[in-house]
Amino acid sequence: MLDKMKIWKSTKEPDTLDERIEECKSYKIPDHIAIIMDGNGRWANKRALPRIAGHHEGMKTVRPITRLANRLGVKALTLYAFSTENWIRPKMEVDYLMKLPEEFLGTFLPELVEENVQVQMMGERSQIPKHTLKAVDKAIDATKNNTGLVLNFALNYGSRSEILQAAKSFAVKVQNGECSIDELDDEQFSSLMMTHHLGDPDLMIRTSGEIRLSNFMLWQLAYAEFWFTDVLWPDFSEEHLIEAIESYQKRSRRFGGLKSEESQ
Repeated sequence: MLDKMKIWKSTKEPDTLDERIEECKSYKIPDHIAIIMDGNGRWANKRALPRIAGHHEGMKTVRPITRLANRLGVKALTLYAFSTENWIRPKMEVDYLMKLPEEFLGTFLPELVEENVQVQMMGERSQIPKHTLKAVDKAIDATKNNTGLVLNFALNYGSRSEILQAAKSFAVKVQNGECSIDELDDEQFSSLMMTHHLGDPDLMIRTSGEIRLSNFMLWQLAYAEFWFTDVLWPDFSEEHLIEAIESYQKRSRRFGGLKSEESQ
């Protein structure tokens, strides 16, 4: 089915951020945005600072981006916070990264509650330190009844592992006689993904100039619009998010079909 989104056709460039936000809201806003938050280490290196300083600065960026996504009416914002491959980084850096959710959620949680944002997490929990899970679970519990933006942290997440687990889950169902192999289709398999309740991302943003998915939502991003920028994550601003969404609004999403004029 062709996407019926209203294509962005403004003839006058809005002057202020507030004007750009209001202009954006008059067109189709992506329901689900996924972001690979890359470039914290390079941001720190450029300033002769330790890598952890870049991660701390990157954590600060999450706050205004979450606020703006919520204001725009985005339904879900998935942030790639820590991958299954990140464990090979130096222990000091990993330990610091595992402390960031405590600091971030400790200060931002009251605002998330007030702004009707619901916190969720996807990823393999078994390797994550108890203190990290405690902070995340506290936020999840405190916001579970909120009905606004879903702020979904991909923490110790890897897409290949997720897909393998989904395949194994379905195989077990077949083995137990709960279903047959012929019942497996896109919809059935998608229901086994960690994001099944959020829907697939409409827009995927990656910062820092890297142009790859890095084992992030490989199944779910099949028809997402991609937006890459050289901006390092700690420097990613509300204006950059608006720019990404404006780019999305100018595109025609066909999902393998044709534009209406092409089908005639």
